[in-house]
Amino acid sequence: MDRTFHPRSRRIAPLVALAAASALLVAGCSSSSGGKKSEESADGASAGKANTPRMTIALVTHQAPGDTFWDIVRKGAEAAAAKDNVKLVYSADPSAGTQANLVQNAIDQKVDGIAITLAKPDAMKDVVSKAKTAGIPVVGLNSGLSDWKKLGLMEFFGQDETVAGEALGNKLNSEGAKNAVCVIQEQGNIGLTQRCDGVKKTFSGKTQTLYVNGTDMPSVKSTITAKLKQDTSIDYVVALGAPYALTAVQSVGDAGSKAKIATFDLNKDLTTSISKGDIQFAVDQQPYLQGYLAVDSLWLYKTNGNYSGGGEQPILTGPAFVDKSNVDVVAKFAAKGTR
Repeated sequence: MDRTFHPRSRRIAPLVALAAASALLVAGCSSSSGGKKSEESADGASAGKANTPRMTIALVTHQAPGDTFWDIVRKGAEAAAAKDNVKLVYSADPSAGTQANLVQNAIDQKVDGIAITLAKPDAMKDVVSKAKTAGIPVVGLNSGLSDWKKLGLMEFFGQDETVAGEALGNKLNSEGAKNAVCVIQEQGNIGLTQRCDGVKKTFSGKTQTLYVNGTDMPSVKSTITAKLKQDTSIDYVVALGAPYALTAVQSVGDAGSKAKIATFDLNKDLTTSISKGDIQFAVDQQPYLQGYLAVDSLWLYKTNGNYSGGGEQPILTGPAFVDKSNVDVVAKFAAKGTR
């Protein structure tokens, strides 16, 4: 993709591209939430299924109800599971304590591998240790780049959220922005905090932080609207997820504001909004790739002893900008729910 940012010395895009090229898409179901599990079969694979022994892998995320970002992560995981003859068990909850309990459930079920997100790493420390004691390999994805090695995970797949935020801050400078509000939809989520902190680090204008209740979209809309009415000098709203950016479009209209909107993460509706000019640009971390690589890495470890990144370096899936210059290329994949 055009204008991909390569954080510091971590130049590992070929590994990512090679893994992505092997994916076979299967039909995706809507994401689970509230801790309910869903078992996925590999029946949708059309060809190329591994002949290795059947194994079970648990994917446990901090998905909040209605957050479509995780539908994309899950589709990637399902594609890898179909290819690798893996039974995928998905569960999710935004509460760190409940997420830890879901990981414990996976340990109790004696799964062959676990992939987890570390939005609140301290809450996951003990249960990760229990998985290791039980001899179950654990990898991380999406959230937790700063903590995966400290917690003893084998591998990590995602983006450096601080670097992504810094890249967006620089982009705001090039856009001539002066006063940006960064909207955080979940307090205590380390990855979201790192994004806003990164923006503040490089953006030469004023940066404000606005907390909203990400599980209540009407509340998100009214809170952003009120902020824009209260401070009419805000010229950019920075959202940290596609659903919140799309809601911010409504808030800007309701407030009679001239503020522009930028965001992290994509879905098909957001690519349409970029094409129309309602949203200026998005930072893409390729969630499909995160889900795919997390599951595939556990299969590779169990069947061939492989460690992506040698167990020392993360595999970076972003960041990259999507704007009017390249949105048409991305949109055709987003329409399938894979970007």
